[in-house]
Amino acid sequence: MFFYLPLGSIRFDNALTEALGLAQWYAHEHVILCLIPAFFIAGAIAVFISQASVMKYLGARANKVLAYGVASVSGSVLAVCSCTVLPLFAGIYRMGAGLGPATAFLYSGPAINVLAIVLTARVLGLELGIARALGAVFFSIIIGLVMHFVFRKEEAGKAETKMLMPEQPVARPLWQNGLYFTAMIAILVFANWGKPEDTEGLFRTIYTLKWIITGGAALLLAVMLVTWFKMSRLMISVAALVTVILMFAFPAEPAIPFVVAVAGLSFVLGVSKGETNDWLEQTWGFAKQILPLLLVGVLAAGLALGRPGHEGLIPSDWISNSVGGNSLGANLFASVVGAFMYFATLTEIPILQGLLANGMGKGPALALLLAGPALSLPNMLVIRSVMGTKKTVVFVLLVIIMATLSGTIYGALTL
Repeated sequence: MFFYLPLGSIRFDNALTEALGLAQWYAHEHVILCLIPAFFIAGAIAVFISQASVMKYLGARANKVLAYGVASVSGSVLAVCSCTVLPLFAGIYRMGAGLGPATAFLYSGPAINVLAIVLTARVLGLELGIARALGAVFFSIIIGLVMHFVFRKEEAGKAETKMLMPEQPVARPLWQNGLYFTAMIAILVFANWGKPEDTEGLFRTIYTLKWIITGGAALLLAVMLVTWFKMSRLMISVAALVTVILMFAFPAEPAIPFVVAVAGLSFVLGVSKGETNDWLEQTWGFAKQILPLLLVGVLAAGLALGRPGHEGLIPSDWISNSVGGNSLGANLFASVVGAFMYFATLTEIPILQGLLANGMGKGPALALLLAGPALSLPNMLVIRSVMGTKKTVVFVLLVIIMATLSGTIYGALTL
């Protein structure tokens, strides 16, 4: 492979630069503020949420309306991308969630992002924003139901096995665990709150206060760790004090105190015993499983397709020329490209704005919106490691097929 590398070719050399550029951008924008909190949440799910609770609400024998209802609207709470949702999906799936609700959550997490849907309606048009919101909700439910039906025998065996397991004793009441997870989710959501275009309004106000809200959630988490989890008051206080000092010392670099806070928490968990030490071990386990696959996937996506506004090995003209009109082929092409290309949260909107200006049909635009944010090549690699090749292939094909059909129908209705 190295013998035949076309080094010196302008397109190939540029594609290498794009691969490294996308990986660097991903590391800057997503690893520290997105993935690390998600890993801690996933580790906490594995340790602090009982399998009985997961089976009750999301298991194969759970009430279907409740299970799919919870899973399908989860994205309205979690403003995450297709990669950040992976540790959370892996956590609930390993704890016994049914394949149907788990895959509905996997799709809905990045797809039903309130900020993305609002921005889609404002930038690309109200009808496209509504179509994206409705399509994403129905998609998640239908995909989950089809996955459950296709693998129903395996799911039935899994449910029987889980029923034979003894129920674990509950260490603390539900409301305490609820507040604990709410604090961590608040850190994940508000630390990644994007800057809106409007200079005023609710979203702008939240953006200006994002680090105050994040700091408040972190302080609440610290109090709970000391009070309910019996962690060292001295160590947590020192880590919190250093973090606050760094917040004032580096107000323009919030990632610095954030990293120090994570390092402090990791150290305290590492020297602890019992369930809090297990929390760190589970978190590290998710990181080891997921991060290397994400890195390989991001490099491959950058090499093939480049970053937004730049080209990789595949010329952007090929893509824009293939999504004109509203034919079945154009919708299928948009779905496949969207499924393999990596979109960070909200970045799909300016990309689509440019493609629509260059003749992209409304049907392919919706197809890309429904397939793109929920899937990516890095995402597929990790899903395969969690639930196997066969289930991953079926899941990816379902997303592509349904995005294609939705785009084709929407394109025909808007002609």
